[in-house]
Amino acid sequence: MTLARRAAAEALGTALLLAAVVGSGIMGERLSGGNTAIALLANSLATGFALIALIVAVGPRSGAHLNPAVTIALAIRGDIPRRDAAPYVLCQFVGALLGVAAAHAMFELPIVQAGVTERSGLGQWWSECVATFGLLFVVLSLNRKTAWAAPFAIGGYIAAAYWFTASTSFANPAVTLARGFTDTFAGIGVVNVPAFVMAQALGAALAYLADHLTRP
Repeated sequence: MTLARRAAAEALGTALLLAAVVGSGIMGERLSGGNTAIALLANSLATGFALIALIVAVGPRSGAHLNPAVTIALAIRGDIPRRDAAPYVLCQFVGALLGVAAAHAMFELPIVQAGVTERSGLGQWWSECVATFGLLFVVLSLNRKTAWAAPFAIGGYIAAAYWFTASTSFANPAVTLARGFTDTFAGIGVVNVPAFVMAQALGAALAYLADHLTRP
């Protein structure tokens, strides 16, 4: 496949991922009767299951990175051509924003919103560092023999990380930016986005180092 078609697949996959994240957050909040735990459970399960399905669908087309941190790490390690990284990342960000807009449209909400949910502080930033570290370490640990397990490993990890991190595990710069443009259950204050992305970058760098030091 040409680079343009692979990058388009990344945009489509990331859009569907964000539609699942934001849409399930809206639905979960509406149906939970104010019980945040139930809303979060619905949000985490929907996201994890959607990731499994999307990796299966998009994987043969583009590798199903769906995450700029994953793309950059794989490019640095030489698993994909470095010239592919910029188009992939750009399309992931565009797709993520389109996915949020699609979720808003499904629930008849204003298409363009600004997130106001406060997500700040050392615990939140450290959570994003840990969440991204774990995700990248899982991704970088996969090889040809274990490629079949990738959808389940990644989807399962993200669903679990919703619960063991204080930030509910964004672990993805494109997802983080896009969630800054929704004032719903899955939203994050726009002003909180840069710190989250920096924490994710640190986590990704540490995961790359850990993979390098421990890989046979």
